[in-house]
Amino acid sequence: MTELLFSGLRVIDCGSYIAAPAATTVMAEYGADVIKIEAPTGDAYRQVSSLPGMPQAEIEYGALMDNRNKRGLAIDLTTDAGQSVVHRLVADADVFVTNLPLKAREKLAVDHATLSALNSRLIYGSFTAFGELGEEATKPGFDSTAYWARSGLMDQVRVSAADEPAKSVSGQGDHPSAMALYAAIVTALYQRERTGQGALVRSSLLANGLWANGYYATAALNGAQFVPRPPRRQSLNALTAPYQCADDRWLALGILNEDRHWPTLCACLGLDALVTDPRFSAKKYRQQNSTALFEQVQAAFEQHDRDYWQRSLLAAGIVFEVIATPEDIANDEHARVNGFTVPFQDAPDLRAVSTPFSMDLAEKAPLRLPPSVGEHTDAVLAEAGYGPTEIAALRADGVIP
Repeated sequence: MTELLFSGLRVIDCGSYIAAPAATTVMAEYGADVIKIEAPTGDAYRQVSSLPGMPQAEIEYGALMDNRNKRGLAIDLTTDAGQSVVHRLVADADVFVTNLPLKAREKLAVDHATLSALNSRLIYGSFTAFGELGEEATKPGFDSTAYWARSGLMDQVRVSAADEPAKSVSGQGDHPSAMALYAAIVTALYQRERTGQGALVRSSLLANGLWANGYYATAALNGAQFVPRPPRRQSLNALTAPYQCADDRWLALGILNEDRHWPTLCACLGLDALVTDPRFSAKKYRQQNSTALFEQVQAAFEQHDRDYWQRSLLAAGIVFEVIATPEDIANDEHARVNGFTVPFQDAPDLRAVSTPFSMDLAEKAPLRLPPSVGEHTDAVLAEAGYGPTEIAALRADGVIP
């Protein structure tokens, strides 16, 4: 393999859980040397997959997604010696990323003011739940609260206005937020190429949640009046609704060019008579009679299973998609062929979702398994100039495991 885009770039990942570590995972896939710092007891994220309600597996699948291709350094940052180790690493690093609480950063001496004084070229990636200003800057939050609930997304994706708010899935806000943090870091690296100076870059779950909900958020910011979402069977547009098939699996129509696709859809569904039915012959009439049309379309979909409809609609050029389950994703050949899901080089039976972009002239590194807690501690310390006696003393003092 040719030299990767970020070869020679040193990144210190001092984050926990998902958003900040996921941002450094992107850099690792493009060749950066990412050092994952954890407490000797490990990042609490390692335990999430064993919580009640989570998919059950013998592997830490969260780590496969968000800590692969990194080296692991376990160190107790509550000690002066542990902080000194990080300071020595930062002095020679290009990027430092953290989502530790703001007050904890100062207590552990990994705040921006401290680290930038050690390295003026350092890009400091700061990630928080709610931003760094105002009374709520220190309020704790996760993607389910700050990204999903506070942004309005939780409210707006409920099945109908009468239904309960919709619960998010793990990492739903963290992973897109990680891409914003990654973009900020890379932008700062580009600026450093022009100025020679490092920078502090910031992102947050709430900022990204509002961005994801930007269409509705902007409408609200400018006084728009919202229409409560009706139940599925009272859809305002039967051609952009989800439907249940004979095998109880689902698909969703997404027909926007109705003049072109309406007759074709009717032919696929065996509803040719609806093409000239006065209730449905034009878009405005279909919308006026959307509930009646929905019932006709739903009854047609109930005649065959989803695989049948997938073949039929695809052949006809209808805009639709299956409503996939996680099990569907695991068997998605199209995702595999396009490199959206990829195997690990050192464990070919294991796979993960690839970072969501590619470049013609910049290859990605093969996926490598994430480090165990502190797996590369001795090697990283040796590279930083610590001799065997010093490493042994750190271990004897409990600074490293």
